[in-house]
Amino acid sequence: MTSSTDLAALLCSRLCHDMLSPVGALSNGIELLRDERDAEMRARCMELLEQSAKISADKLKFFRLAYGAAGGFGDSVPTDEPRQLIEALVGDNGRVALGWAVSGEMLPKAAVKVLLNLAAIGLDALPRGGELQVGAESREGATEIAVRAAGAKIAFDPAVGQALDGSLPPEELSGRTAPAHLIRLIAEAQGGGLQYALTEGALVMGAVLPEA
Repeated sequence: MTSSTDLAALLCSRLCHDMLSPVGALSNGIELLRDERDAEMRARCMELLEQSAKISADKLKFFRLAYGAAGGFGDSVPTDEPRQLIEALVGDNGRVALGWAVSGEMLPKAAVKVLLNLAAIGLDALPRGGELQVGAESREGATEIAVRAAGAKIAFDPAVGQALDGSLPPEELSGRTAPAHLIRLIAEAQGGGLQYALTEGALVMGAVLPEA
């Protein structure tokens, strides 16, 4: 069984992996800017620095709510918050269109964590771009979440699927599969569960989380 400390370490590993590229770009951009004398190239460097800084900030805001305690929110989170976070990630990707169908003004914090992580898994599954559909609604005492990633190529690690359905051995967990394992634990703690289906052109994931 994976301890909470092990899971936290794996999530930190995933966060560091995802932050390495934009932070590295910031470092490279600063180095280039220091040595560049051409005005046009300096302007281009500044543009790249601004872009890398935005991507870094967007990712940190996403991880704060997807993985962390997300101080500042109560038991429920305004639905505009996860929408803005997912829109930022999709916008940074540039090759994915987002469809948003989340009803209501608030969602339980646990449901928001599941929604964000499923959306991130869906986005990762679209290396050549495509469409990411995100939906959620609360009814009959439960929050239902559905995420569909569709594109010319679907890249889905089977180990992530195993982490979602609980069949991945704990000793095989990694930074890549830790987010899926986290939201499965969240769903089970709520008395709910996760499921997914993979076809040639689409990955569909869903969750049902009973409300306390």
